[in-house]
Amino acid sequence: MTISTLTTLNLELCSCTAVRIPTARAHSESIVALFDKPVDIAAARKALEEAPGVKLVDDIDNLKYPMPLTANGQYDVEVGRLRRNIAFDNALEFFVCGDQLLRGAALNAVLVAEAMVKNGSLKAKNAM
Repeated sequence: MTISTLTTLNLELCSCTAVRIPTARAHSESIVALFDKPVDIAAARKALEEAPGVKLVDDIDNLKYPMPLTANGQYDVEVGRLRRNIAFDNALEFFVCGDQLLRGAALNAVLVAEAMVKNGSLKAKNAM
C-alpha cells in the first residue's frame, strides 16, 4: 500500500502503518506524509474533499472518523484524523480505511494505471 500511496499522491516520502486486526474486509493505515514545506490543514482538507475516490470523515467532536466497519462496502476510501506531525513541521498525519475487495489492490492498480495513462507517464498499447 505504501507504493500505491506514493504513486497516487505523487509523494517522495511517506510512512505507513498497516494494522492487521480481524475486520470483515477493510484495511486501515496510519499515514505520515512528508512535504517540501509546511502543510496548511485547511488546504489539505479541501484537497481531500475534492479528491475522487476519497470520502473525508473527520469530525472528532461528533465521533466521525474513518473506521473499518464504516468503510466496509464502500468504493470510496475514508480519510480523517488530519493533523500536523509534532516531530516534523512539513508532515501531515492522517488515518485511512478502505474496503479491500472494492477498493483494494486490483481496482487500485487499474485506477493508478488509468491516471498514469491520462498524465502521460504510461503509454497505452493497442490491443492485438
